Amino acid sequence: MKKSIKVTDLGSIKNELRKYKAGVKFDINQFNQIARLAWLGKVVLQPLDPQDPDCRAMLLYAEEPDGLAAHLVHVEQELAGRMHIVDGEQAQALIKILEQGVQERARLYQELNQRDFYFQHFYRPDEGESKE
Repeated sequence: MKKSIKVTDLGSIKNELRKYKAGVKFDINQFNQIARLAWLGKVVLQPLDPQDPDCRAMLLYAEEPDGLAAHLVHVEQELAGRMHIVDGEQAQALIKILEQGVQERARLYQELNQRDFYFQHFYRPDEGESKE
């Protein structure tokens, strides 16, 4: 069912515009799925109306997960690969989750880069040497 607005009804147009600029809140399940994508760095957020300082809603594009994440992270079809208008409160939370994911993944890669696998698997101190 398609919703239509009479062009002559200025009040309806203003109300629809207010709702549009407010954005939509994801339910808990949807937010968690989008948050997982944000943690993985698979969302892009930008202000819905950068010219309007009162508009806190953000435009969000959610990429589908790829690689191993595609097999392990469940995301509903209507969420991934699409654009959404998110209300300001949830958008700010998603920005924090995105930043946290970047920091945690960077730390993981730094630790991986410094990890010494050889000694873990091949170095065996002599039985006679004392362990300190």
